[in-house]
Amino acid sequence: MLFIAVAAGALLAALVFFVFLSPSPEEPASVVAESRAPAAPGRARPAPAPPAARVREAAPRTEEAPAAAPAAPAEPAAPAPAPEPSPDTGLLRIETDVPGAQVFIDRQFVGVAPVTAENITPGTHQLNASAQGYDGIAMPIEVTPGRRDVVLRFREVRLDLAIDVVHRHGVGSCRGRLIATPAGIRYETSNRDDVFNAALLDLETFQVDYLAKNLRVKLPKGRQFNFTDPDGNADRLFVFHRDVERARERLRKGDAPGGD
Repeated sequence: MLFIAVAAGALLAALVFFVFLSPSPEEPASVVAESRAPAAPGRARPAPAPPAARVREAAPRTEEAPAAAPAAPAEPAAPAPAPEPSPDTGLLRIETDVPGAQVFIDRQFVGVAPVTAENITPGTHQLNASAQGYDGIAMPIEVTPGRRDVVLRFREVRLDLAIDVVHRHGVGSCRGRLIATPAGIRYETSNRDDVFNAALLDLETFQVDYLAKNLRVKLPKGRQFNFTDPDGNADRLFVFHRDVERARERLRKGDAPGGD
């Protein structure tokens, strides 16, 4: 009887062990062991990449198209050839040494230099040109059939003046002619002792007294002349003095003297 009781207790203990301590049949023993095993220090298992990330990594990379090369600058157009003159008329090609000069022929506007004037009848014509800040140019020009090049130089000092005057001495007077060019001023008279020729910038005095109708000129050596108009016209003395003084001022600034 005792033996039966001991065997029954052993059987009951084995049954308890089997129910509570054996692994669950729904979960494999390997999975349970893995989940219960501590993770190795310092090594974390990477999480699996989501499907979208894997798709992006698998997609091939496209190379950027090279930038288009800049277009080459267009070459400047060649200047148009000069027109051929008519065999019966003249053609003037007019240029100036300053920009923006306006050109007129016989008071008709031709254009801004450089400019070409075509179909000009042969003969003498009046050529005028003006540029801001410079004295105007006025000159007759002879036109013949064919082409002619004309260069107008505003930077040159032009002066071509002459007036009749009377030089009054201490006793008496002499009559003569005052002539002014870029090369200088001279007095021509029959009295040889009064003849002189001096550079414009060498004059010590060059003054006009309009009320007294007198033009006073003092030479570098100190001799002084007092000129009056033979007809008592102070306007001619005033204009002569004004134009000569303008030329003197330009020469002081460094402009080159033009031809006589």
